[in-house]
Amino acid sequence: MPTPNLHTPTTFDQGRVSYAIFQLARAHRGYAAGLLRQLDLHPGQELVLMHLFDRDGQTQSELLASVGLDHSTVSKTLRRMQDAGLLIRQPADHDRRVMVVHLTEKGRAMREPIDSMWRNLEEITTRNLSPQQAESVIDAADAIVYAINARTKTDRIESETS
Repeated sequence: MPTPNLHTPTTFDQGRVSYAIFQLARAHRGYAAGLLRQLDLHPGQELVLMHLFDRDGQTQSELLASVGLDHSTVSKTLRRMQDAGLLIRQPADHDRRVMVVHLTEKGRAMREPIDSMWRNLEEITTRNLSPQQAESVIDAADAIVYAINARTKTDRIESETS
């Protein structure tokens, strides 16, 4: 079992769960970024590719909703991926203002390397967890995301009515 971090801030006790989530996210993202670099990808690009593997020809708006990133981040990500030859963006037939995103051959060829990377990431992530603990992590993460998203919606509604 890992040893506790001896360099935690003095305010650690005020937000132990939040600090644990921060440490977890940082470690996971850092490890994933290293794996992605080996594939010449940046974090987040694999998520776009995974959504396009399942359904090629999505609009930028559909991808935006799927990956849960802000508009400018998705736009920058798609531009980088197009420059790397992984996808192309073309105006939709029904509305030239709407951009449709398609994988190139190079992009489609990333499916197996990404699948392999994702399996590796999952294996490392869950290595010290029992199957029950892994399910508990998923349940806890879902509950936290729900609570934060529900609070964010409440904050928006309250600010719009004041």
